[in-house]
Amino acid sequence: MEGFKKFILRGNVVELAVGITVGAAFTGIVTALVKDLITPLIAAVFKTPDFSGISYTINGSRFAVGDFLNALISFVIVATSVYFLVVLPMNKFIERMKNRKPVDPTSKKCTECLSEIPIAARRCSFCAQPQIEAEQNAIV
Repeated sequence: MEGFKKFILRGNVVELAVGITVGAAFTGIVTALVKDLITPLIAAVFKTPDFSGISYTINGSRFAVGDFLNALISFVIVATSVYFLVVLPMNKFIERMKNRKPVDPTSKKCTECLSEIPIAARRCSFCAQPQIEAEQNAIV
């Protein structure tokens, strides 16, 4: 039971549960938008009172074209929203993080003993050897 408790209380599981809950709520909103606003607009073009009621029958089988189109429109709206509100900003953020300039170093390796010393040091604090690179950089 202790392992299950640790698993449930891990951050990833909780975040996933919150994401699914918010996604389901968002899907409900989009479905209502399509059913209550977009469908009536499309139905007005086809001059039918209820777009979701559009269907045809072949050999006793009913094909609910309107319901399928409602689901398709809902899917396109959700997919577009997720792409533009989550995927695209995340890709830009990751690209920006990859293209960051490296921070200027504050230390370097001693040419003799390879110890870390300050970048402007002229002599190593560990082996007392003069640092030729530092002297050349100071002259230039």
